[in-house]
Amino acid sequence: MIKFANNEYFILLAILLVFIVIFWLYRSWVKNAKNRFGDSKLIEKLMPEFSSSKPVLKFVIVLMATAFIIIGIVDPQIGSKLEKVKREGIDLYLVLDVSNSMLAEDIKPNRLERSKLAISTLVDKLQGDRVGIIIFAGNAYKQLPLTTDYSAAKLFLSAVDTKIVPTQGTAIGEAIEMATISFGETEHNKAIIVITDGENHEDDALEAAKTANELGISVYTIGMGLPEGAPIPMYNQYGTQTGFKKDKKNTTVITKLNEDMLRQIAAAGGGAYARANNASSGLKRIFDDINEIDKKEIETRQFTDYEDRFQIFLGIAILMLIIELLIADRKTRWTKKFDFFGKK
Repeated sequence: MIKFANNEYFILLAILLVFIVIFWLYRSWVKNAKNRFGDSKLIEKLMPEFSSSKPVLKFVIVLMATAFIIIGIVDPQIGSKLEKVKREGIDLYLVLDVSNSMLAEDIKPNRLERSKLAISTLVDKLQGDRVGIIIFAGNAYKQLPLTTDYSAAKLFLSAVDTKIVPTQGTAIGEAIEMATISFGETEHNKAIIVITDGENHEDDALEAAKTANELGISVYTIGMGLPEGAPIPMYNQYGTQTGFKKDKKNTTVITKLNEDMLRQIAAAGGGAYARANNASSGLKRIFDDINEIDKKEIETRQFTDYEDRFQIFLGIAILMLIIELLIADRKTRWTKKFDFFGKK
């Protein structure tokens, strides 16, 4: 099992492309300068010790050394011990609304970003629980199956935005049904947290929550938004706001938090409702309720020991840089034995 300690530094590999472009431009400039100076064959005879291939070889070595240094910074780690790990926890699905109405900015910076922040905070507090993510708009999609890898959960969460689903709408019921099915037939206690503005236009969310509760799954809801509502920003392909969403009568659409709907869903699901605002994400109350759920023992297999391997890559990089320093820019002695430009 291989994992990387510092995934964010993979972006440094873009430096290699910059080096390649700069080297290519430099080589083109040298070639053009030589052509302006005189005949290329005559210049080669005047500079018998000049090697045109050595600079390329040295550049390739430096480029490879840089790549190994970057890999060393990323720090590959190899799992060395696989064993059974027992922990107590519950199975938890986080169901997140990604419809366009979640871009409303009545909660700063907007409803969706505040929701993602709330989920990230929740994940940081989990201990032994398995967590999964389902997103929905016009349809529901499983973004992440149940896992105890909280780093993966936060990574998947960071990629969520309103463009990730092709169909707009707010199918809360379908999302709850998907979460209910996705738990499978385990004996672990289960819970669903629905984070949305509550504008359900697609299905019977109350019936879905009731069905989940009958199967022993508690359904909680967090309302993202304010009762007075806010307009829905519209953006172009470059991310620049172009105005606000309007209806057929050219009137600006105001999206409002539907607290009554969310309270009813939570009641039908045997859970609780909390409202987010600019001062609070509404998460604390829900988290406290979830902590009161009896946690059962979960047995998983996972790598418990990881060994760093950055030393190998840094060592190779240092060796390659030493080799590059030992390679002369001119032709070596053995190449002088060949008279490439002598008369036949």
